[in-house]
Amino acid sequence: MAAWNGLAIAALAEAGALLDEAEWVEAAEAAADLIVGLHLGADGGDRLCRTSRDGRAGDNDGVLDDYGSMAEGLLALFQVTGDDEWLAFAGILIDVAVQHFADSGGGFFTTADDAPALIQRPRDPSDNAEPSGWFAVANACLTYSALTGLAEYRAIAEQALRVVTPLARRAPRAVGWGLATAVAVQAGPLEVAVVGDPGDRALAVMRRNALMSPSPGAVVAVGDPTASGDAVPLLRDRPAIDGRATAYVCRRFVCDAPTMDPTELAVRVGTRRGLLEE
Repeated sequence: MAAWNGLAIAALAEAGALLDEAEWVEAAEAAADLIVGLHLGADGGDRLCRTSRDGRAGDNDGVLDDYGSMAEGLLALFQVTGDDEWLAFAGILIDVAVQHFADSGGGFFTTADDAPALIQRPRDPSDNAEPSGWFAVANACLTYSALTGLAEYRAIAEQALRVVTPLARRAPRAVGWGLATAVAVQAGPLEVAVVGDPGDRALAVMRRNALMSPSPGAVVAVGDPTASGDAVPLLRDRPAIDGRATAYVCRRFVCDAPTMDPTELAVRVGTRRGLLEE
């Protein structure tokens, strides 16, 4: 299922970056390539096919879980690799989810508005063996907003999270991903832009310190400010000071003073001192 692939992509990419296991990140990229190349647009449009076999896409439509979890996986892969292609594909999946799965009350149905009709169109926010599609989309919207500065996606996430409080009082284990996303909203989330020469050792250390932040929902974008036509909004108008690797810690695109010190960055984002440098 595309949903499980999304979860695996996120886990492999993040663990590979934190543990310096390049092969894990490469495996995440290969899985993402497969989903995007084979499952996305198999019907000639922008829809996600749920399954495939032997290199051929199936004819079953993706459900909300597939869109939410794959979007989360691609957003994690973007933050680890810096390849803005993954950010763009995540945006496509989020937009399809919002356009075709949203209900009138700020939540989401499990199936699309143009999927084969059922006796009753399912709508369930509770987590199970995987995060619910409802909360996966909410979390992806919050992350996407933090990386792009598009406030409308944050508003979608906040609306979708309104169900968390009443459900958490009765069955908190059923809304774990919703609670995690709600905590990220309260935390900001932190937005960390790291800019500089890709070959600079200080840039690599800053990037790792930012990725290790325990702040709920923290997002990271890394790039070269000399590259023209930068497609990542979080990196725009944030130059490398004196040509040195520079980090900006922001909330809702309002940033603290930049720092060129990896240790200072680690303190700002809450990374443990024992993990400041390799």
